[in-house]
Amino acid sequence: MAANTKTSRKAARYAVPVAVAGIAAATVAMVPAFANAGGPDLPEVTAQQLIEKVAASDVQQLTGTARLSTDLGLPTLASGLLGGGGVAGGSADPQDKVAQLANGTHTFRVAADGPDRQKLTFLDGKDEYTLVHNGTDVWGYDSKSNEAFHEKADGKDGGKDAGKGKEHPKTADRLAASPQQMAQDLIKQAGPTTDIGVGDTAQVAGRDAYQLVLKPKQSGSTVGSVRIAVDAKNGVPLRVQLLSSQGGKPIAEAGFTQVDFAKPGADAFSFTPPKGAKVTEGADKAAGKGGEHGKEFGPLEAFPGLDALTGGADGKGGKGDVKVLGEGWATVARIDTGAGKNLSDIEKDKNAPKEAKQFLNSLGDKVTGKFGEGRIFSTRLVNALITDDGKVYVGAVTKDQLVKTADSAK
Repeated sequence: MAANTKTSRKAARYAVPVAVAGIAAATVAMVPAFANAGGPDLPEVTAQQLIEKVAASDVQQLTGTARLSTDLGLPTLASGLLGGGGVAGGSADPQDKVAQLANGTHTFRVAADGPDRQKLTFLDGKDEYTLVHNGTDVWGYDSKSNEAFHEKADGKDGGKDAGKGKEHPKTADRLAASPQQMAQDLIKQAGPTTDIGVGDTAQVAGRDAYQLVLKPKQSGSTVGSVRIAVDAKNGVPLRVQLLSSQGGKPIAEAGFTQVDFAKPGADAFSFTPPKGAKVTEGADKAAGKGGEHGKEFGPLEAFPGLDALTGGADGKGGKGDVKVLGEGWATVARIDTGAGKNLSDIEKDKNAPKEAKQFLNSLGDKVTGKFGEGRIFSTRLVNALITDDGKVYVGAVTKDQLVKTADSAK
C-alpha cells in the first residue's frame, strides 16, 4: 500500500500527466512551427511532440544552481512594501519569504531526490535562507535572524486553521516552485485561448534545449509569450521566461544556471537547528500564536496599502466579494470591497490610515469611464483599477483592457 501511494505521489508531483498531451492536442491550437537553427542543431520537433517529451520525463534527482529574476516595474513605495530588497532577514516562516521574491534577482541552490526530499537555499550575500523537506518534516531557517520554522509535511502539525477545519497549503508543496513545476503548471493551464508552438533552440545551464512557446490568442494581455526551455535529452524544463507584450527584458525568468542530474549526497537533506536558534512550530502559527500560517494571499493582500485603502476585503460575500470577468489571458477579478469610499474623500480625510494615503499617492493617473472614476495601479504584469465606489478590478491585462472590462461590467 505504501509503495503504491509513493508511486502515485511521484507521478502527480514530479511529472506532467501524460494525459496533458492529449488534452493539449484537443483544446489548444498548435502553431505549426518547428525548432530552428537559432541555437544548437537539434532534430525538428512539433509542439505536440515536445509536450509529450515533458510529460514522459521522470527525472527524480538533481542538484544545481538557479536564478529567479523579476522586473514588474513596481513603483518605489510598492516595491518597498513587497520587500524587494532581498530574501534574508526576518522570520523563518516560508510565507514571509514569498513577497520578498516579487522584485529583483535572487539566486538559490537546489537539490531533489524523489517526492520526499527537496532543498532550496536562497543566497543573499553572506546570509542564507534554507527550506528543507525531508520525509515528514519541513524546516525553514533564516541565518540572519537565527530563526527556524518547522512543520509536518503531512499536514497533521498545523494543517488546520485553529478549529475552523480549513486545510492550509503545505510548505512541502511550495518547494515545487522550480522551473520544472512552473513549466508543468503552465502547460496544464493552457487552454483554447493559447497558441502553442516551438521556438528557437537554446543552451541553458550548458545543456541543449528546445523552447516551447505559449502565446495569448486574445488581445489586451500584458503577457506577450511564455517560453519554456526543455532539456533535449531528458525533457526536464530548464528555464521559464515570461515576456511582456510591450517588449523589453522578461517580466520574470526562472532557470538553472548549473544543473547535474546525479543523485544528491545522503546528507544533503539533513537539518538540525543551530544552537540558540529560535524555533517556531507550524501548529503554533496556525493557532494564532505567531501569525496566520498557511494564509493565502488574496488580490488585495499582495499590496498592504491597497488593503488599508479598501478596509480589508474578506472574500466571504458582500464586502470582499470576488467576481471573475472574462476568460483566459484576459481574465479580470472584480473585488467589491464594500468600503464605499470616494478616493477624493480619502485624500481629504485627516483620519484616513496613513498607509492608505501613501498607497493612493503612489497610484497612476485618474481614469474615467462608464464605471465612474478611479485610479490605476500599474506594473508590467498586473494592473489594478480602484474605483471611487470601492471596487477593485485587477488582472494581467493592459490599462485600456482593464477600463474596457470595468465598463462592460456595469
